[in-house]
Amino acid sequence: MSDEKWQTAITDIGPGEIRVRGYDIAEMMGELSFAQAVFLILRGELPDKKQSRMMEAILVSSIDHGASPPSALGARTVMSGGNSLNAAVAGGVLVIGDTHGGAIEQSARILQEWAKKDGSVEKLASDLVTDLRISKKRIPGFGHRLHDTDPRTVKLFEIAASLAFSGRHTELAKAIERELEKTGGRRLPINVDGAIAAVTSDMGFDWRLGKGFFIISRVPGLIAHAYEEMTAQKPMRNLGNTNYEYTGPAQRRIKA
Repeated sequence: MSDEKWQTAITDIGPGEIRVRGYDIAEMMGELSFAQAVFLILRGELPDKKQSRMMEAILVSSIDHGASPPSALGARTVMSGGNSLNAAVAGGVLVIGDTHGGAIEQSARILQEWAKKDGSVEKLASDLVTDLRISKKRIPGFGHRLHDTDPRTVKLFEIAASLAFSGRHTELAKAIERELEKTGGRRLPINVDGAIAAVTSDMGFDWRLGKGFFIISRVPGLIAHAYEEMTAQKPMRNLGNTNYEYTGPAQRRIKA
């Protein structure tokens, strides 16, 4: 066994002691909210009052969105198969990817990359939308299958403005929304993922934490769905669309 040590700056443990980023966890339990503790473990420092309030709003905003999203269906399907709560929640988390829950990361990456460029947000939004149309790509964080205006976006931006977290990234996101409507002929509103991407970028978070915000926020909802499936539904029920049409080979035999 090698004596060579690897390093971590997150948590130090010893007999009778646990310190997260240097802070005693017992003290944290009495003094910090969950959102404050999340900020601390991700950023390494305690949040101020404004950062705490913004983090609370972000984590609440994506706690659940009904039983139809893939992660909720994933958790319920695993539970319906006769598995444990932890397996069902893990199944739901594993469904989270680039097309479900990943838009925060992708949108934040684009916003952070483009916000660094010189020029007004209007010019940057125009150039960005043009580039995306030429490459035939969608911009993540805009448009929603259900909401013409995402109420979570409205509230997040309202809170962000009151706390002075409406910076260049948020202004760029709003300019992109206007540009998409102007050039595309229809409104693609900033959804909650795009709003979180903009606000967390203005808060100084690395875009690579994007999926992390969604996972932290959504896990309580997945637990609730898995528990409801366990306690209120019959096992192995139909949770998917079974109205399929077979398009494979016609009947055939191995030997003629």
